[in-house]
Amino acid sequence: MKKQICILMLFAVLLLSGCGSKDKMKDGFYTAEMSDYSHGWKEYVCIMVKNDQIVAVEFNAKDASGYIKAWDNAYMENMKTVSGTYPNEYTRYYANMLMEKQSSDGLDALSGATSSGGNFFQLSAAVIEQAKKGDYHTAIVEAAPEE
Repeated sequence: MKKQICILMLFAVLLLSGCGSKDKMKDGFYTAEMSDYSHGWKEYVCIMVKNDQIVAVEFNAKDASGYIKAWDNAYMENMKTVSGTYPNEYTRYYANMLMEKQSSDGLDALSGATSSGGNFFQLSAAVIEQAKKGDYHTAIVEAAPEE
């Protein structure tokens, strides 16, 4: 009986020791981008990882020529009037939130930028997964189906 209890305790210790471990992110730069353009823009997230910590985040969108959405002043003025936010504001908001939380879990959507927020959540999860694998290829993310 003592032998069975010892084996059971050893098994429990081994099982529980694996539960606390986490995949560490490998140092480097990682990118994830949406598979398709939406309204002429393709969103992406780039992170830099150092010592298992995200130390830099860029979230933005580019058009087919590579022009960055946050640089488009006319777009900014139109969006700010309609939704109360604009790309240069919400991209920084989301990037800062990822830096702070160091995880794609529990990120909050910003009012007026919920579509981009949904994409950001998917992109950040994909890019963190790339960092855990040490895979420097750009992860391509399919847009979630609209309800």
